[in-house]
Amino acid sequence: MAERRKRVFSGIQPTGGIHLGNYLGAVRNWVSQQDLYDNIFCIVDLHAMTLPYDAKGLRARTLELGSILLAAGIDPQRSILFVQSDVREHSELTWVLATLATFGELSRMTQFKEKSKGSERVGAGIFFYPTLMAADILLYDTDLVPVGDDQKQHIELTRDVAIRFNSTFGDTLVVPEPDIKPVGARIMSLEDPSKKMSKSDPSPASRIELHDSPDEIRRKIRRAVTDSGSEVRYDEANKPAVSNLLTIYSLLADLPVSEIEQRYEGKGYGAFKGDLADLIVEQLAPLQARLAELTADPAQVMRIMTEGAGRARAIAAPKMERVRAAIGVGLPEID
Repeated sequence: MAERRKRVFSGIQPTGGIHLGNYLGAVRNWVSQQDLYDNIFCIVDLHAMTLPYDAKGLRARTLELGSILLAAGIDPQRSILFVQSDVREHSELTWVLATLATFGELSRMTQFKEKSKGSERVGAGIFFYPTLMAADILLYDTDLVPVGDDQKQHIELTRDVAIRFNSTFGDTLVVPEPDIKPVGARIMSLEDPSKKMSKSDPSPASRIELHDSPDEIRRKIRRAVTDSGSEVRYDEANKPAVSNLLTIYSLLADLPVSEIEQRYEGKGYGAFKGDLADLIVEQLAPLQARLAELTADPAQVMRIMTEGAGRARAIAAPKMERVRAAIGVGLPEID
């Protein structure tokens, strides 16, 4: 009998267009792992509700993100792609896990501390965000969760809550492992290499959006900050800006950094940045062409994600039934 493939759950918020950091740090890895694992990809719109938002805009961004993921290579024949709110078991399991997570654990979450900043007016959703993330993962008997170092704390909480549940109510939930990629998990801002490339950065010049035109990409790379000197050399401590650009080049070209350093020895930043911009344009062209097709046919994208929600719920509903039975809620069946 063939061994069951490990299941991977990956979630991404519909908070705006995906940038190059998202693509290289997460989405491209998701695409490449589709033949290795049993993959579930979720657009986590409930998570996006933890900060002020516009209802119409949230739906539009959800559809846009689904189109981008499909254009990037997520294959609905090999993976499940769906919208979180279309599977109501996510919300139900969140409440169950919230009764097991402690106030101390949730208040120590870095994301809560950063976004609340001591304000009593912040929504409680920020506080319970980690239990929703845990529910996303545990609902599908997930084995591996691809995360960056900044999300590892949430996976540790997920593991702790799952172990606590199993200890209290019996072996019901699979305890997942984090899958942290050694390279490419943190692509930094083009304007400030001390900060991660982010959709929330108010400056569009800090990031390459996947829908940027070739001219926009070349302009942003040309204006990207560099370090003192002119040597194209990887040195995170002394040349963080150039090191970040080298990482982007290495991942897109599938070349070791050392080979790129040799290629641009004595040539300076201008030649390096010009070629990097051309490489980004070339690599994003097929994705952008497919994205244009999907954007012109939103019904196709909605159909794929609706079908994905049905497949996801076929896994989530029986799991939630097991959880209900374990915790003792609801009336028992009458013989």
